Amino acid sequence: MQSFWNERFASPGYKYGTAPNAFLEEQAATWPAAQTVLAVGDGEGRNGVWLAEQGHQVLAVDYAQAGLDKALALAQTRGLEPSRYATLCADLATWRPAPDSADAVILIYCHLASALRRPAHQHLAQSLKPGGRLVLEAFHPLQKGRPSGGPQDVDMLYTLDDLRQDFAGELDEVLGWEGEVMLDEGPGHQGPGLVTRFVGIRPE
Repeated sequence: MQSFWNERFASPGYKYGTAPNAFLEEQAATWPAAQTVLAVGDGEGRNGVWLAEQGHQVLAVDYAQAGLDKALALAQTRGLEPSRYATLCADLATWRPAPDSADAVILIYCHLASALRRPAHQHLAQSLKPGGRLVLEAFHPLQKGRPSGGPQDVDMLYTLDDLRQDFAGELDEVLGWEGEVMLDEGPGHQGPGLVTRFVGIRPE
């Protein structure tokens, strides 16, 4: 899977564009200034770079170095200092963020197999400081077969109930939603898509 993403991101252009995800943009509009953010599965950097442009300090984590190379190039073209947007090539199967270290965690189309998903989500939730928030958007199982993007393995697609179980005992849900949206995110996500959205806050 790692080689798949490195090959995909090695192609010219930005597979999912360079503009931020619409749901993330909507959610981040309410954040306090200068948050410390983990952008997990940040790929070619469209979301993390945008957050850094808003004044946040971002660590982008992905296991495809080819994507992170493009992310750093995007950050440089936007004039961002390394202290504002940094990258880490790591596999969520083994990498663990420091507990209580982040104000926010974002997971935008970071699809994990179920055996890896739950422990990874638990560790990411625990990386939040009290009062910190996690924002997630992913494809729903009913997205399978649609041309607008996403894995074709149902095990890597998320229901809202999956996410509620993953984050139970760690986060207080403030938003949970499943439904259809119109995607316009580079050539990789175009057209109607069935997605699952979750926002949780770590209790004080």
